[in-house]
Amino acid sequence: MGSSFTGDGVNFAVFSAHAERIELCLFTPDGRKETARLPIIERDGDIWHIHVGGLTPGTVYGFRAHGPYAPEQGHRFNPNKLLLDPYARALEGRLKWSDAVMGYKIGSPRGDLSFDTRDSAFAVPKAVVADPSFSWGNDQAPRTPRIDSVIYETHVKSMTALHPGVEKGLRGTYLGLCSDAVIDHLLRLGITAIELLPVQAFIDDRFLVAKGLRNHWGYNTLAFFAPEPRYMSKGALWEFQTMVRRFHSAGIEVILDVVYNHTAEGDEWGPTLSFRGLDNASYLRMVMDSLRYWVEVGHVDGFRFDLATVLGREAHGFDPNGGFFDAIRQDPVLSRVKLIAEPWDIGPGGYQLGAYPHPFHEWNDKFRDGVRRYWKGDAGMTRDLAARVLGSAERFDHSGRAATSSINFVTSHDGFTLEDLVSYTIKRNFANGEDNRDGHHENHSDNLGVEGPTKDAKVLAARALRKRNLLATLMLAQGVPMLLAGDEIGHSQGGNNNAYAQDNETSWIDWTRADRTLSGFVERLVGLRRSLPVLRQRRFLHARQRPSDGVPDVIWRRADGTVPQSEEWHDPAFRCLCVELRMQAEGGDPNPEAVFAVFNTGPSVALHLPETAPGWELLLDTTRPDLAPTGPKGGKP
Repeated sequence: MGSSFTGDGVNFAVFSAHAERIELCLFTPDGRKETARLPIIERDGDIWHIHVGGLTPGTVYGFRAHGPYAPEQGHRFNPNKLLLDPYARALEGRLKWSDAVMGYKIGSPRGDLSFDTRDSAFAVPKAVVADPSFSWGNDQAPRTPRIDSVIYETHVKSMTALHPGVEKGLRGTYLGLCSDAVIDHLLRLGITAIELLPVQAFIDDRFLVAKGLRNHWGYNTLAFFAPEPRYMSKGALWEFQTMVRRFHSAGIEVILDVVYNHTAEGDEWGPTLSFRGLDNASYLRMVMDSLRYWVEVGHVDGFRFDLATVLGREAHGFDPNGGFFDAIRQDPVLSRVKLIAEPWDIGPGGYQLGAYPHPFHEWNDKFRDGVRRYWKGDAGMTRDLAARVLGSAERFDHSGRAATSSINFVTSHDGFTLEDLVSYTIKRNFANGEDNRDGHHENHSDNLGVEGPTKDAKVLAARALRKRNLLATLMLAQGVPMLLAGDEIGHSQGGNNNAYAQDNETSWIDWTRADRTLSGFVERLVGLRRSLPVLRQRRFLHARQRPSDGVPDVIWRRADGTVPQSEEWHDPAFRCLCVELRMQAEGGDPNPEAVFAVFNTGPSVALHLPETAPGWELLLDTTRPDLAPTGPKGGKP
């Protein structure tokens, strides 16, 4: 599918089940002038194809499709609209918003049932025949075990636009992201995988362009096989491939956030740019082909699926055994990469946390909200915290799923940063031009006494402690932790909790103002997690006795050492939760190592250390972030 260089020319193949005629349009290298229009005669089933001798990589092209214009029947063919190849591997030019890109006449009393005859070629991006060849050398996928994974969610441009260690000409690009300065930072933190906000080519929404804004996050995909050109310095696929190769050489996996729940053409009022004009009524095999392409040609290590419930919705509703999941799990390429679902959408029955099949991970918003509310001091959250610390077993412990099914996070690109979570009680999204109506209204945030920036030392100390408590809870919990880029150095977005349109200093991480104390604390946390297998278990813990020593793998305690009774779990005054963790009983691991963790959102209280271990070593105290480990193992508590 798409365009393929054959050595003596280029073969073009495009899908349409309902077109009556399709034409291939060739353009000058700058995409401005159409030089030839060739009818595609050959057809095998619903695949239309043509071989054109003498063409080489770099050829710029598009399609025009003839057929019925009958929106009421799902058909919107309009040969006046130049169409981007859905399988385009590279793009030339950017979308210029104009009424000419609409298949219908703007302002017509017939609405989208009307027909527009203007040629859109001047306004739309074209496809480019790409050369996918690349010298991968001895590139090897890190294949980090799920239990050892620490994910870092980031944005190509926001990460590097202001980074002093990145060459100026490469800031905001794939090559800048894989620079030594960025990789060294990730390795210091102990990151095993970066999760990139969308890098499949996308467009800026018309309503944003009208307001002088851009779609910074990129959840508006136009070309599902092409790397986004705005993150390139040379406009070539090898830049993306080089980035992946360099991360792999450092032992870091690359996970792509992908958007297959909609296209940039939007609803019936959107532009005619690609799919709509080629065959609006048909379902394509495109998603599977696209995923395989990024693994086979781009060597990526996994995907995070935006609003993934859409992909599992069958005629009868969401189905964990639906066609999409079955196809991925049996696919020899895709079944071996990491798969992460955002387990909700806005449709009926859209919230499906915990319902996805193995081997999917899932973003766990229950962890995010529960941990935020606990440390904010909301009453009655101690019982919920206990569930989050054990990997949200009530959601994920079924059908043979692992404790690593839960992607635990306190913050993500969608919502407050960690700094803003402890600095604002009210979101401030006015710069988005939507009168602050957009974004989450309930953030479970707390300004710790002053709204926004402050120089009050007591408030700053309280905020710093709250951040350390949140981060420590993230790293001590079962599951896979995910950090938001910039949280480790105190990045703020000024209270904007929906900075999707802020391609500016609001979103760009300011490395010159980095909180080095906080980043050092994150390094310690990740290192502690890495050194203690008890914190990284594949199996869920169920307080069952271990055959090796007869001690339960989980023991919940109050500060005085007693085990909380049923009624105490529901007591709003129960604010200090202690837990003793060991390797899971059913795992058969005789490792005697134990971790005793204390989470206290209440007043100071005397702590009684358990006598189920011969001695305890203090490894971490969030009130004393620079404290060195004290007390030899096996010694006096």
